[in-house]
Amino acid sequence: MRTKLLEEVESEQIRKDLPEIREGYNVKVHVRIKEGNKERIQIFEGLVIAAYGTGINKSIQVRKDSYGIGVERIFKLNSPLISSIEVTRKNKVRRAKLYYMRDLQGKSARLKEIKNTK
Repeated sequence: MRTKLLEEVESEQIRKDLPEIREGYNVKVHVRIKEGNKERIQIFEGLVIAAYGTGINKSIQVRKDSYGIGVERIFKLNSPLISSIEVTRKNKVRRAKLYYMRDLQGKSARLKEIKNTK
C-alpha cells in the first residue's frame, strides 16, 4: 500500500522532459558515460522491446544489432544518467513484449511504421 507522502516525494522526482515511449518505438537514448574525471554522452539507438514499471520505477528495454550481434540494454527513465531520449520512428505492434524480435533477421525483422494523421 503506497502512502500519500511516498507518492508526493516520488512525483517531485519524476522527469517530465521525456517524450511518450512505448513498445515498438525506435529511440535514441543519450546516456552520460563517466570515464575517469571526464564525462561524455553516448547514443544508444534501437527498438523498445519492453517497458516495465510505473511512476518513478519506469524503465525500458532497448535492443539493437551491432555488427551482427544483438545488444540489449535496460534504462531507468528517471535516472540522471539519461540526458535525453529521441523517438525516431513509431511502429505498429500488437504485443506488449517484443521478445520474438530476437530471433528475426533481415526483412522478417521489419515492423510497419505508424503514419501521422493530423
